[in-house]
Amino acid sequence: MLVRTVMHPPVYLDNHATTPVDPRVLEAMLPYFGPRFGNAASRSHRFGWEAEKAVDLARQRVAELAGATAREIVFTSGATESNNLAIKGVVEAGRSRGSHIVTMATEHKAVLDPVKRLERQGCRVTILPPERDGLLHPDRLREAIQPDTLLVSVMYANNEIGVIQPVREIGAICLERGVWFHCDAAQALGKVPVRVDHDHIDLMSVSAHKLYGPKGVGALYVRRRNPRVTLAAQMDGGGHESGLRSGTLNVPAIVGFGEACAICGQEMAEEAARLGALRDRLKARLETDLDRVWINGSMERRLPGNLNVSFEGVDGEALLLSLPEVALSTGSACSSATVEPSHVLRSLGLRDDLAHSSLRFGLGRFNTDEEIDYAAGRVVESVRQLRALAPA
Repeated sequence: MLVRTVMHPPVYLDNHATTPVDPRVLEAMLPYFGPRFGNAASRSHRFGWEAEKAVDLARQRVAELAGATAREIVFTSGATESNNLAIKGVVEAGRSRGSHIVTMATEHKAVLDPVKRLERQGCRVTILPPERDGLLHPDRLREAIQPDTLLVSVMYANNEIGVIQPVREIGAICLERGVWFHCDAAQALGKVPVRVDHDHIDLMSVSAHKLYGPKGVGALYVRRRNPRVTLAAQMDGGGHESGLRSGTLNVPAIVGFGEACAICGQEMAEEAARLGALRDRLKARLETDLDRVWINGSMERRLPGNLNVSFEGVDGEALLLSLPEVALSTGSACSSATVEPSHVLRSLGLRDDLAHSSLRFGLGRFNTDEEIDYAAGRVVESVRQLRALAPA
């Protein structure tokens, strides 16, 4: 094993797993842990009114970033809960319309696992493969939709390879065929422009901790008009969030979510340009200094801060262990403990050895030029050493 004394401050390049809370977000949250401690459902005194007002403002801010109305935003504990509420809720409410679900092989487990559970309960499921670049070909979707298709679920941007799907075209197909369109946009909101109306999205899952907000809070957009989506609640007990998600609202986290969305709305374009330039700088360094380097997924349709790279002849886990001062991952944070190759990379047609040799670079708001240059240099150094130690 390679051993190296850690001298450089840690470099965080795992922003797809989670982002650090922006100090401005933390500042907005702090009063709601202290003097503004009221329950937003307490409507008989000023403590509750103050909390309710803060939640209303946050709801409006989330809605504005998504191109929705405030009444269409349901607060949850995160994108996983939102996915479950959307997928299970629409199937339970719409059984009379059909029970066929269409999704993609590259979806997050928070979509694939609920879909598999519904399949065990009698739903028919079609899982579409991506093209080699990670994109869904619209013709595949058209062919997959049947008379009993109730729901299509395709994520906006992939959490491993950063590929941005042709969401507007997918949404238009679903609208034309009278099928609900659910979109997991946890990795997209705040990074690229998202407009639910223009994209014909009916249900959309998002999470605060992917856009410099706190963990433990997210939202589900539920279309209320043209046409209105009907969901069956998956959690009962009090009728909070228009009856769709009971439970006392996490006011400090919701306030932080709203502030994070407001910041993204103001700074997203400039930030995307800067991160895209940093990402391209990293890519150029790796491809210049190393051979047998493969970029996974489309570069033309990609999140600005994402790069997923396979280093042929190197085990990804061994490479991570040789980089203790650089925070990276080999795939989704939710499945990082498994030794199986990424289901996303395998669905692209990668050989197992290339899938095992991949690293995910997730660049974020607080990364600097110096950090990217340092991380690139360390990766190049480690890849060369590991290849030298590998058997022929």
